[in-house]
Amino acid sequence: MPIYLIVLLCVLNHSCFSGSRMVMSLYALELGASQFTIGLLMALYAICPMLFAIYAGRLADRLGPRVPMMTGTAGVTIATLLPALFPGLLTLHISALLIGSSFHFFFVSVHGTTGGVGGPENRARNYALVSLGFSAAGLIGPFTSGLAIDHLGHLNAFLLLASFTVIPFVLMWLKPDFLPKAVKQSANAGQQRVLDLWRMPKLRGAFIASGILSAAWDLFQFYFPIYGHSIGLSASVIGAVLATFALATFVVRTVLPAWAKRTGEAEILVYGIFIAALAFILFPFFKNAWALAAVAFILGLGVGSGQPMSMSLIYALAPPGRSSEAAGLRVMVNNVAHLFIPLFFGSVGGAFGFVPVFMTNSALLVASGAFMRHKNQAR
Repeated sequence: MPIYLIVLLCVLNHSCFSGSRMVMSLYALELGASQFTIGLLMALYAICPMLFAIYAGRLADRLGPRVPMMTGTAGVTIATLLPALFPGLLTLHISALLIGSSFHFFFVSVHGTTGGVGGPENRARNYALVSLGFSAAGLIGPFTSGLAIDHLGHLNAFLLLASFTVIPFVLMWLKPDFLPKAVKQSANAGQQRVLDLWRMPKLRGAFIASGILSAAWDLFQFYFPIYGHSIGLSASVIGAVLATFALATFVVRTVLPAWAKRTGEAEILVYGIFIAALAFILFPFFKNAWALAAVAFILGLGVGSGQPMSMSLIYALAPPGRSSEAAGLRVMVNNVAHLFIPLFFGSVGGAFGFVPVFMTNSALLVASGAFMRHKNQAR
C-alpha cells in the first residue's frame, strides 16, 4: 500500500536527520567547541525551516509532494556528506543549515499529504503509522550513529548516515505513482494569507500544543549528548539512551489511537506535558546509564503522545487545498522553539551548569501544562 512506502521514506530520511544531530554535537565537542557553539549548530537546523516552511507547504499544495520530497532528500544527502569531505567546524555550520532546510521540504510535504492517502476514513491511521516511522527512525539514527562513531569514527558516521537517503530518492524517482497528487485549490488560494490559518482558534491551539512538546523534544536531543559527554558516557551509550527515548515514543504511539477514543486529544496533550516535566526534573540526579535510559523512556512517553494527534488535527481543520501550508505553519511554530531553545539553554548551561537547564525547562512545561488544563476546564 502507498502509506507503507511513505513510512519507509520517513524511516530512512529521518534516521539520517536524527543521527546527524548527534554526530554533529559529538564531533563538534571533539573539535573543542563550546556548549554555546553546539547550541548554535542545533539552532542552524531550525532557522531556514522557521523562515521557509510555509513556502515549502504552499509549493507542495501547488505541485504535489513528489518534487519537494525528492529535492529535500537530495539536499539532505549532499549536506550530510559535506563534513566527511571537508572536515572542520565551519563545514559543520554549513551542513547543519542545509540538513535542516532540506529535510523540512521533505517533512512538510509528508505532513501535508499523508492524510489524503486512502480517503478520510484512513487519516488517523495514516498519521499514526507515519509517526511510528519517525519514532523508529529516532531509535535507528542515534543508535547507529553511536556505534559508527565508536567503531568507524565521526567522519565515517556521516558517510553511513548519508547512505540511508539513497533508497528514498531512487524509490520516488522510479515509482512516483504511490504519492498523492496535488489537491485542486480554490480560485483565490493565492490571495489567502497564512495568518488566516493562525486566526482559526482550533488550528491555533493545535499549533501551540505541538510547539510546546516539540520544544521539550528538541532540548533533550540537543542537550543530552552534552550532558552524557560531561559525565563520561561513550558515544554508543549516549546513542542507546537517545534510542530508548525513541522507543518510548514508538510504544506510546501504538496505543494512542485507542487511548484518544477514551480520553480525548486535549487531555492527552496535558498529560504528555506534565510527564515530560517530571522527566526533566529527574535527569540531573542520575549519572548511571540504565537510570538515564529509564528517565529518557519516561520523557519519550510524554512528548511522543502529542505530535501524531496534532498532525491529524491540523490536516482535518485546514481549509481544502491548504493542508501542506498549515503543516508548514506548524513546522514554523515548532522551529521557533528549535531555534531559540538550543541558544538559550546552551548559554545557561555554559554559565551555570546542567541543573538549571533541566529545572528551568521543567518549570516551563509545568506552567504550560497548567495553562492548557485551565483553558480546557474553562470550555
